[in-house]
Amino acid sequence: MNSSQWFTEQVPSTGTAFSLKIIQKLHEEQSDFQHLEIFETETFGNLMTIDGCTMVSTKDNFFYHEMITHPALFLHPNPKRVWIIGGGDCGTLREVLKHSGVEHVVQIDIDERVTRLAEIYFPELCESNNDPRADLKFIDGIKWVKEAGANSVDIIIVDSTDPVGPAEGLFGENFYRDCVACLSEDGLLVQQSESALLHLKLIAEMRDAMKNSGFSHLQTLFFPQCIYPSGWWSATVASKTELSFRQDDCNNKSFDTVYYNTDIHHAAMAQPEFFKKAFAN
Repeated sequence: MNSSQWFTEQVPSTGTAFSLKIIQKLHEEQSDFQHLEIFETETFGNLMTIDGCTMVSTKDNFFYHEMITHPALFLHPNPKRVWIIGGGDCGTLREVLKHSGVEHVVQIDIDERVTRLAEIYFPELCESNNDPRADLKFIDGIKWVKEAGANSVDIIIVDSTDPVGPAEGLFGENFYRDCVACLSEDGLLVQQSESALLHLKLIAEMRDAMKNSGFSHLQTLFFPQCIYPSGWWSATVASKTELSFRQDDCNNKSFDTVYYNTDIHHAAMAQPEFFKKAFAN
């Protein structure tokens, strides 16, 4: 629901809503895939919404972009090839490219308009789009993964919207099997996995599908995210082998972050008691 002063995202399934006071609407369009809006807000800078759902804001995007990226890259022994499925605002791409050892990143979003609007209204997120290691593609990420050969990639980051519409297939067993098939031996998948407080059933279904597809090691990590339902978000890492945190490399990282560091990495991996009980078996 929108008024002249507030943007409000209502989530009937969880009985919740989130509002931001807006100064003005900056842009609105219907792309070939979804309804896109950009607002200028009083306290969160610019806000992008897709189909009426909050996606990214100037003020708090660093939580999500850093936490879907750096924990996974510091868990892999030597990540060189990374694919990002979704993530059209390119904030995740920027964070991945902070790692000097990464040689090639394919950024895949089905909707080019998300990226073009981000370049205008979130230019700080797109500052690495012209990095020679970056390859931006506006195609179907599910099809890309399905057609990839074995040992094609070290890390797949699924930076998707909620599991509806174009993103629905990114949460299924068939997609995860294709990821297993094209990942390197130490490869891993990391995917945004909604709010553990509100979407525990979805996380359970994701984890089951990941296990059934051939991933043997799963780890869900937690972090704040102000503009998403409950204000508390998660990402789930899936791998074929057990991986170890490169703590020394993290301690000595050569780039700046706003939120992520070694202490945050360990804290994000801690499992709340209700989550432990839900997945005890």
